[in-house]
Parts: sequence; structure tokens; C-alpha cells
Amino acid sequence: MDIRGSDTMVNLGAAWAEAYMDLHSNFSIAVQGGGSGTGIAQLLNKNCDIAQASRGIKGSEIDAGKAAGFDVYEVIAAYDGVAMVVHPANPVEELTIEQLGQILRGEITNWSAVGGTSTPIVVASRDTASGTHVFIKELLVQRDGALKDAEYGPEVQFLPSTSAIVTEVSQNVNAFGYVGLGYMVPEIRAIKVKADADSPGVEPSVAAVQAGTYGVARPLFLYLPGEPQGAVKDYIDWILSPDGQAVVARLGFVPTSQ
Repeated sequence: MDIRGSDTMVNLGAAWAEAYMDLHSNFSIAVQGGGSGTGIAQLLNKNCDIAQASRGIKGSEIDAGKAAGFDVYEVIAAYDGVAMVVHPANPVEELTIEQLGQILRGEITNWSAVGGTSTPIVVASRDTASGTHVFIKELLVQRDGALKDAEYGPEVQFLPSTSAIVTEVSQNVNAFGYVGLGYMVPEIRAIKVKADADSPGVEPSVAAVQAGTYGVARPLFLYLPGEPQGAVKDYIDWILSPDGQAVVARLGFVPTSQ
């Protein structure tokens, strides 16, 4: 079985595959990253069995599936919170949803504007192949449709992987980026997110995502070329089972049920 797509989900997909193959020694699963858009494109070109995606499929991609002879089948396999991260030495503790958007759009360019030191903000984002890039653009840059033509700022660094963002933020005290909860490490620190200036800051966590109190969260998808059958169905059923969802929790993502 060939699975491709989201870099956010690549470690989760590999952990699912390893656990499942331990139970089914004659079953082979290969998992590759490359971004949600890349995985969906490979699915539409019939080059893989399952696409992992950290964004919902587009209407144009559904149409492309129909043109290829199948109806794309969607599975919500887990949930993820996206942490807004800085270097541990950065004194800024919390930001509002509006401030996050302003930073990403290049409207706020210095940490002093949000309570930090008088130093330029170095913004690190995923590149356009990433589902996380699309999710953050729609939710924060475009304010969930309120600023539908807004774009990332001209000085934003677009990086090819989540690990590249972790590296940049861990090595640059002025950096700001975003990573899935499963990628948090001690070398970076999560900013608390506030709905508005009068709201409490909420730290990203599994519990906060499940409770609906953390504002930067999204579902994680599996896409297939039609309703799953046979061995593929068995694998999807296992992912959604308590054993498969235990893997989700172990890697720092959020199970589909509490």
C-alpha cells in the first residue's frame, strides 16, 4: 500500500503503518510526505492508494477525481492543533487571532508592537504544497474569509517542511512560525492564542483542541479513490479503532473521539 501527502501527518502515517504491520506481518505499507497538495495530486494521478492531507480537498480536485473515473472518498482520521511558535528566549507570551494575522500578512513587522523587544519579526511558513500553509492562510491571513484576497507578507520565508520551521525558530530568537502539536520540542515555545484582546490566552494542547477552546485547530484527512474495499478498508477501520486512535494520542495529535 502506497500512502503519500501531508508532512504534518507523515510521522503519524508512519506510526500507523508500523503498528499495523506488526499485527499483519504479510502486509506492506510505504508512507511518504511532500505536502497535502502533492499527495492529493498523486492520488488523482493514480500513483498512490491513500493521500494524507491536513486540509480539506478542493472542488477542483474532486472534479479531477471524477474525470479520472472515481469519486474521492474522505475520512477524518484525527484532529490537530497548530501551535504558533517562537524561540524560548522571546518574551512574548500571547497573541490575539488578529495579531497573528497581522504578523503573517506583514502588517506587524517588529516584536515591540506586540510587547516584545525592538527587533524585526522573521516569519517562517510552510510552502504552498502544504495543507498547513493553506489552513493558516484561510484562517489567519484571510481571517476566515473576511479578507479573502489577503496574502502572506512579502518577507515571509516559505520553507519545505515542518522540521525546517522548527530549525529556523529554534536557532533565531526573532523568528515566528507554526507547527502541528505533534512537532513541539523543547527548543521552541508555543504562544498562547487569544480570541480577542479581552479573552484569556489559551495554550495549544490536546485537551484544548478537544474542548474547542483553542482557536487554531483542524481535522486531518485521508483521501481514497472511492469507498475503501478489502485490505484498504481493513486498514482504515483499524486507524479509526481505539488501537489506531491510541497511536494518534501517542504522537501528540487529537483522537477523533475523547
